[in-house]
Amino acid sequence: MASRYMPITVSLSNRKVLVVGGGDVALRKIEMLLDYDSDITVIAPEVVDKISYFADKSSLKLEKRAYRTPEASQYGLVISAVDDKAVNKMVHDDCVASGVLVNVVDSPKLCTFIVPATVKRDKLTIAVSTDGTAPFLAGFLRSLLEDAFPAYHGKVTKYAHAFRRDVHTRHKGNPETIARCFDRFLATDWKKVMKELNDEEIRERLNELLEE
Repeated sequence: MASRYMPITVSLSNRKVLVVGGGDVALRKIEMLLDYDSDITVIAPEVVDKISYFADKSSLKLEKRAYRTPEASQYGLVISAVDDKAVNKMVHDDCVASGVLVNVVDSPKLCTFIVPATVKRDKLTIAVSTDGTAPFLAGFLRSLLEDAFPAYHGKVTKYAHAFRRDVHTRHKGNPETIARCFDRFLATDWKKVMKELNDEEIRERLNELLEE
């Protein structure tokens, strides 16, 4: 049986994102979006205090009013998190008519995208999804991944980024050597390295991994 949702990662850099709703559910979605370089607008007649706080810090734009059709069509990504089914349906219809990706919270039939359960370690993101069918299971699996990928993996990802750049600079045009360098990086006991070495010593270790 074919799945409905294909897992992809979408750039939110400077993308206009609309959140319709101002309650606790909307707040959770906003806090997730704030981890990315997006241009967030919130539309709701009333909002919880923390959303007002984010607006006061200029972390988002806040318009205290009801949603007006078809304004969702002006955005690159839309999340609707209100209790009013008619408003959610209106937002969904406006987005679908304009080809805008929309997520209506707790209404899978009104979603053209879903947000997987994720573990984020700086630039490293691990996601798990059940195609929207059993989010409680995805949440449980995320808790297992939290334990499997401790916080130090975020720093390892930063080292991997720098190492990849250095490998391609030093061994440009030599794919076999590049592959061996990556193998040495992956074979390293990073849990032990992160525990026992400081940043300077780690950089020295990375330089050793570059050598044939």
